[in-house]
Amino acid sequence: MPDSVPAGVADRGKFQDPDLTADGSRRARVALRRLETLWINTGTLCNLACRNCYIESSPRNDRLTYIRAGEVAAYLDEIARTDAGTRVIGFTGGEPFMNPEFMAMLAETLERGFETLTLTNAMRPMMKHSRALLALRARHGGRVRLRVSLDHYTEALHETERGERSWEAALAGLSWLDGNGFAPEVAGRTCWGEDETSARAGYARLFAGLGIGCNADDPVSLTLFPEMDEGAPVPEISAACWAALGKSPSDIMCSSSRMVVKRRGAERPVVVACTLLPYDPRFELGETLSEAAGSVPLNHVHCARFCVLGGGACGGA
Repeated sequence: MPDSVPAGVADRGKFQDPDLTADGSRRARVALRRLETLWINTGTLCNLACRNCYIESSPRNDRLTYIRAGEVAAYLDEIARTDAGTRVIGFTGGEPFMNPEFMAMLAETLERGFETLTLTNAMRPMMKHSRALLALRARHGGRVRLRVSLDHYTEALHETERGERSWEAALAGLSWLDGNGFAPEVAGRTCWGEDETSARAGYARLFAGLGIGCNADDPVSLTLFPEMDEGAPVPEISAACWAALGKSPSDIMCSSSRMVVKRRGAERPVVVACTLLPYDPRFELGETLSEAAGSVPLNHVHCARFCVLGGGACGGA
């Protein structure tokens, strides 16, 4: 994995050519083996302004505007028409529950037989829809999945990322979901200078104290994401790295997922390679899922740091 950039000069000359790394090696690419998960970005507006949001969501960022229920339905139609084999429709934001049409698109997705995974901070926007969520849970059972962002198992570090007065509201929402049979999942971060074993033990103590059923040792029940820093040096991933790292392109989330976004001012949504790269035009693959079925060059620092080296995945499985 070539890394010839001097310390302090983050990735100068790297991640430029879609086919070659900076030292001329053939760049790693990932083919879409099957569209197992389709992510829908519901819009980047959020009730929180986190310190290091993966997608820069905030109460003022509407670079990705609210997608409409009819636009989502068109992609569900394409999945049915092409027999894409998609099992999970994931909803992310921003805060999905702030989109005025979110509950309609969630309900229709479930009615079509998909499993849904909604990423939420479980705060007031979600709780405003508590009755509707209970009705969906009663009708569709475990196909209604929700993953709650809880950046650390302590109030101090969670609020370092999410801001003051975010802890108690998140715990209240998490407890409400658990108490009403949703079996909520949790997403945390690994940027706090502790090893994964210690982090999972800390979450286990929190869950036990709250009396909720999240299994801190299960990587689906508790997903721990690596941090992303575009300014720090990271090696590029060449085709030869797969064998050196003991990994396969099929391990990477763009081998099994895509994300739909709608840019502010755009007439139609587009499909991008993954949940981490909504703004980079190099990873915009087309307006339809068929157009987005090609391979993806690992030509971004997030591809290397988060996915290949960090082992991160937003996947629905």
